[in-house]
This record gives sequence, structure tokens and C-alpha cells, in this order.
Amino acid sequence: MDKNQEITQPHSPTRRKFVWGVGALSAITAIGTVFGLPFFSKKGMKPANVKTMIKMLTEDGRLVEIDQSLITASKKKVTNRELQNWIKK
Repeated sequence: MDKNQEITQPHSPTRRKFVWGVGALSAITAIGTVFGLPFFSKKGMKPANVKTMIKMLTEDGRLVEIDQSLITASKKKVTNRELQNWIKK
């Protein structure tokens, strides 16, 4: 039993360095998120007041851009027969 106690030291220096490193990294992350530092923000975020435009095809075949907030989709998939009857030639 004395050999096991000698091999595993409860206060090894590498373990202490690891714990301090993890603690410092988590403290930096917490401070960064609280103060909103720029390198912690999401890069793809858009401002809330910008309107998102989507492209849609009209019945006569023209491509137009429409504000997404004006669209109320029913989320119903269109069948081939409905699509063929909808297009005006």
C-alpha cells in the first residue's frame, strides 16, 4: 500500500496547472460574454431592423423580391399536377 501512495500524489503540480488553466479560461469566457466583447459575438448576426427579401416566381414567370414578413406560407407541398395547372403559358 505504501507503493501506491508514493506513485499517486494528491497534489501533483501538473494537475494544479491544469485546474488553474481551466479556471482562467472559463473566467475569461464569462467576462467576455458579460461585457459583450467583439471576439465573443456571432459574426453572422443581422440587425433587427433590416428587412429580409426573398425571391419568388410569379404566375407569369417573372422573378420578384418580396419582404419575408409579408409571406404567410401554408407549408403544404405542391403536387406536380397543381404546378402544371398553375403556370400560364
